[in-house]
Amino acid sequence: MKFIRNWKLSLPTAGVALLGLAWLAFGYFGVHTAFIDNEVSEDGPVFDAVPADMPADEAVGTPIVIDEAPAADTGAPAADTVEDATPTDSTDTNESIESTETAAQPEVVTEFTGQFSGTSRYDVSGDAVVLGNGTGQRFLRFENFESNNGPDLNVYLVNPDDPSDFIDLGDLKGNIGDQNYEIPADVDLDRYSQVSIWCVRFSVGFGTADLVPAA
Repeated sequence: MKFIRNWKLSLPTAGVALLGLAWLAFGYFGVHTAFIDNEVSEDGPVFDAVPADMPADEAVGTPIVIDEAPAADTGAPAADTVEDATPTDSTDTNESIESTETAAQPEVVTEFTGQFSGTSRYDVSGDAVVLGNGTGQRFLRFENFESNNGPDLNVYLVNPDDPSDFIDLGDLKGNIGDQNYEIPADVDLDRYSQVSIWCVRFSVGFGTADLVPAA
């Protein structure tokens, strides 16, 4: 009877212990993420159409100038010509001119490129490219990207001379697929020239890509 009583008392304790282990394994350590792929497929980044500091006369294309043909000389006095003239709706003319004005679309170019490689424990592959349009706005884009999955993965721009010096671009959106990350305007990519897939929870690097100026 004593054995049965002790066994019954130990069941709740064992249950609590199992729940605690399950929380550690799945809630904190995130072991399940190693077996689940998170796929994304983002199109190319969308740049702001017109930079905030661009002058108004540079923010639109060159409008088409509408030349009016000179009026024929009928020999009538100028006053009669004015009276007989058909009024022109200036609003229509303005709308025609405005319709020819198109917002400037700066050309998007590749400024830096790099290829991912994994560490000895993880496989990471794909291309890292930095895209800019000459306005100061830039995006880091992953193409053909694939990595082992894991818990709490972030995208860092790292100073290779001092790994403790880095810029956090946010959570990794997916361990497979194309994706974009906007780079803060004041980041010097000559200094932060390495992309790192970093597991924040366990301070482990999954893979890196060294950025070099595009040819």
